[in-house]
Amino acid sequence: MDAAQLMPTQPLLERQDAPDETENEPIINVPTAHHDAMIRDAVRRLLEGDAEFEHYRSSNSLIRAHGLLDFVFAAEEEPHDPDDVFGRLRWGGQFVYLTRHPAKLDAIAEQFSHRGYVVVRPPSYYRTGPLRFLPFLGRRVHYFIARKVFLAKPKEFTQRFTYHVELVPPGPSMGTMATNGYVVQKEVPTLERVMGRLRSKFSDVPMKVIETRARKFTEKIFPLFLTREAAMLKILQRDLPEVYARRVPTLIEAEKDDRGYVRRMWMKWLRNGGRVLTQMEFARQSAELLRVVHEMANIIHLDLRLDNFVITDEGVGFVDFGSAVRMGENIQGNPMLNTLFEELMRTSQIQRMLDKMRTNGSLTSYIISDAYGKVDKAVDLFYLAVQIKQPTSNPDLTGLIRYEPGSEEATALAQLSQDILKPPDPAKPKYRSAADVLHGLHRIEQSLRIKKTPTAQITIEKVG
Repeated sequence: MDAAQLMPTQPLLERQDAPDETENEPIINVPTAHHDAMIRDAVRRLLEGDAEFEHYRSSNSLIRAHGLLDFVFAAEEEPHDPDDVFGRLRWGGQFVYLTRHPAKLDAIAEQFSHRGYVVVRPPSYYRTGPLRFLPFLGRRVHYFIARKVFLAKPKEFTQRFTYHVELVPPGPSMGTMATNGYVVQKEVPTLERVMGRLRSKFSDVPMKVIETRARKFTEKIFPLFLTREAAMLKILQRDLPEVYARRVPTLIEAEKDDRGYVRRMWMKWLRNGGRVLTQMEFARQSAELLRVVHEMANIIHLDLRLDNFVITDEGVGFVDFGSAVRMGENIQGNPMLNTLFEELMRTSQIQRMLDKMRTNGSLTSYIISDAYGKVDKAVDLFYLAVQIKQPTSNPDLTGLIRYEPGSEEATALAQLSQDILKPPDPAKPKYRSAADVLHGLHRIEQSLRIKKTPTAQITIEKVG
């Protein structure tokens, strides 16, 4: 959930959509042959046998030059500014820096610790060269390793994130829920953080108004939605079959204020990466998960932007249930909640796209178009259709989905998306639910499988 979606219409809701800095393609440095050899030697000495590295080995800067990576290496003068590295790493990824000149190494590691990383291996060294096996001989290679634990850069304001979210070591009672030694901590941002965000977007608004609105966010709105998200996660874990429950966040603990509102909570980390899906697999797994979320948990997500999809070892998952509602929930019974959802239904990215497409005629299905401005599961159906057609707009998923424009698979899925959004008979759409979409995907899979099956060779023997 984005705070910008819930800002009051006057005087603060003049939405200024801007490109998301986190989505800019980073410049990837290509190491020299000397540095490449230095890095490969470091991999053997520092990471060989490490279970995490072996699992994400194919996603490192020695192998891939584009997209977000799980391991980025740099030696000597190669780019090692923490903010530049941030844009190259997946959340939870690690950066390894190597040098033979240790004078500034401590200062560089300290910079990383203040820019959204935790230094997992502080500055140290190992010896290399033919004499390395003799005491005190061999050339020293100095290094440190840092992990990206913040979801957004400190003090950077983007369109994508509002709560403060970071990876932290598990508490004493959380150990069994940790992924690679970490859990997700999500908390209400500080007053200063929210004021800074509002000030950056609405520089002409008086500071007194900014502070009043920021206090409303930090004391009422954010705690309310975080409390609701914690409740939704409990329902998901209670009602979903285990195979699907592993593909949505698991609430571990929640910290409440004296009013009973959640201010901070800890969840199991659904880590992106580790497997690559075809476009069809991505579409099918997304539809499967949405079907059970709707039919078994009776929950509507309402914010299925591609930012809120993950591809984990368990398959496609959904995160950020902060805007979710239960089917049949009496939102109107809570005046504050009703006002917030009315604002959300007018200003969210999904609602604005839905309105634009129904206005320009690219969305005609009455099931979906009638959901504009409403809390309705057809909103999830709408964005599911959009995502399966072209699932590459989220840089976090780059390299995790094999999308081949123009292929038979991509063409068939594009047609399915078209049939969902703009059916032959808008008053009688074939696709009314995630279950309907899943059936359509199965038919496409079967058709593609038949096309790929070689024609049977039939030998007719003459009987004489």
